[in-house]
Amino acid sequence: MNQIGKRYVCQTCQTQITCVKKGDGEFHCHGVPMELVTAKPLPSSD
Repeated sequence: MNQIGKRYVCQTCQTQITCVKKGDGEFHCHGVPMELVTAKPLPSSD
């Protein structure tokens, strides 16, 4: 299921999309499901 407000990226061409409507299914690009973009961890302040 697609998550509203989340970004998805194609690992082949690096195209990114933002989901604006919740629904069943998956986003595909180049015949491959797109991956959910996760937040990068912040560096520690030590």
